[in-house]
Amino acid sequence: MTQHLADRIQPDSEPAQAPSATGDQPGWWHDAVIYQIYPRSFADGNGDGMGDLPGIRARLPHLAQLGVDAVWLSPFYASPQADAGYDVADYRAIDPMFGRLRDADELIRDAHDLGLRVIVDLVPNHSSDRHDWFVRALREGPGSPLRDRYHFRPGRGADGSEPPNDWESIFGGPAWTRTTDPDGTPGEWYLHLFAPEQPDLNWDNPAVQDEFRSVLRFWLDMGVDGFRIDVAHGLVKAAGLPDMGSSGQLRLLGTQRLPFFDQDGVHDIYRAWRRILDEYPGARIGVAEAWTPSPDRTALYVRRDELHQAFNFHYLNTAWDAGRLRAVIDESLDSMRPVGAPSTWVLSNHDVVRHRTRLGGGLARARAATLLMLALPGSAYLYQGEELGLPEVTDLPDEVRQDPSFFRDNGQDGLRDGCRVPIPWTREGSSYGFGAGGSWLPQPAVWGGLSVEEQTGDPASTLEFYRSALAVRREHPALGAGDAVEWLDDVPEGVLAFRRRAADGRVLVCAANTTTAPAGLTGPLSAPGTLLLASDPAWSGASPLPADTTAWWSA
Repeated sequence: MTQHLADRIQPDSEPAQAPSATGDQPGWWHDAVIYQIYPRSFADGNGDGMGDLPGIRARLPHLAQLGVDAVWLSPFYASPQADAGYDVADYRAIDPMFGRLRDADELIRDAHDLGLRVIVDLVPNHSSDRHDWFVRALREGPGSPLRDRYHFRPGRGADGSEPPNDWESIFGGPAWTRTTDPDGTPGEWYLHLFAPEQPDLNWDNPAVQDEFRSVLRFWLDMGVDGFRIDVAHGLVKAAGLPDMGSSGQLRLLGTQRLPFFDQDGVHDIYRAWRRILDEYPGARIGVAEAWTPSPDRTALYVRRDELHQAFNFHYLNTAWDAGRLRAVIDESLDSMRPVGAPSTWVLSNHDVVRHRTRLGGGLARARAATLLMLALPGSAYLYQGEELGLPEVTDLPDEVRQDPSFFRDNGQDGLRDGCRVPIPWTREGSSYGFGAGGSWLPQPAVWGGLSVEEQTGDPASTLEFYRSALAVRREHPALGAGDAVEWLDDVPEGVLAFRRRAADGRVLVCAANTTTAPAGLTGPLSAPGTLLLASDPAWSGASPLPADTTAWWSA
């Protein structure tokens, strides 16, 4: 299985570089729309109730027709599945529940043939406790050189019965678990910022650095177009693993610098990775999942010699409010502009409540938020099923839940399963077309009415709305790439409005009514141009702009 880049992708002839002040053309990722696939829940090819790579491969034409530029696959590696694959036992193998290595190779080839790039998840902060390194470290006991590839420490107190420091797991409870030595006596403790089955790797160890450089090359040689880097901000811990000195459950997105997150040492790692990415043709990219205290800190991950994109969680966490949205958009663009990287925009993913539910206001507000997001300069991420208008599933019985944080005290809300319910493809049938053998999480009875089959061809449907929005975004030169918006200030309260200007002089106007009442089109919106698309399919373009509605005009 050798490197293959389909001609249909039209890869660059030289390694990708960030645009510079001298006028280099931006890479494909600067305005790409990237679609996240959660493999368990996208499509089941063998009828066992669990999504897999053959199922994804069969459904790739849906994504090509939708109009996205790339797909991002959540983990499919060999794993005990203690955290849905984010506990990796072998970074070069496919878990049998998802298929075989050949399936991954064929999926990448088919995606390229359809003009889709493929980004895969990489999980470098921690491995599975079933990884060969960790298994041997436990078996060999204290003094084993393999223990230095993780964070093993003696406990505090006279008998070592207290954790080495006061750090807490993001999933709740202490971030340390005590081991049992080969002779059966209580032993050292090991660090896990997430579940106990996910021991943190020690990135000060050269063997860890060497291993992941090799893993990068393995998948790049398979033909992947990039990596989404899980917990990219967490790889390096403060020297000496100092106490926090405070209590209370930590959250991924906060305002404080933490001794185990966003340490400056991570940037040396990503500079080394960027050199590897640049060795390969076709503009391969790295995307940071970096939960940082501010957009300025996020920008450090995408300096010209580091990664290409970083997720904009500050935008995702902003309420549907014109003033707050304007502030976070300005802050995001201002922070990325000096480093020449695109801002990214995302509303939903596999870890958060779907935005149709989270923002309140139902489907109308969700569609309005999507159209606003797609008008912003930079790259946009979509999460599987949002193009169908899927809501969060909030009534899953406790006995079917599988999110590990649901079973731990004081962790995350433990309700991530609600956004991971398998998506519907057909009006009827077993699991609404997800697969022939049911689905690993129960689907609501309304799923058939939200299916791809039901919505295709209906001009008022959410699916056709997404297809139209992505087609307009691809065709209109003022959408996508760029790094600025021109705000329109003389607009009704609660309306967010701006212009985007293309190099050829064409202008796009976007206005979003974030209120629950119609807003008159006054001032610069009294004659904004030719209506291109509105999130409310019934709106003709005449004033006023309906509540929870976004519209695009070409001027």
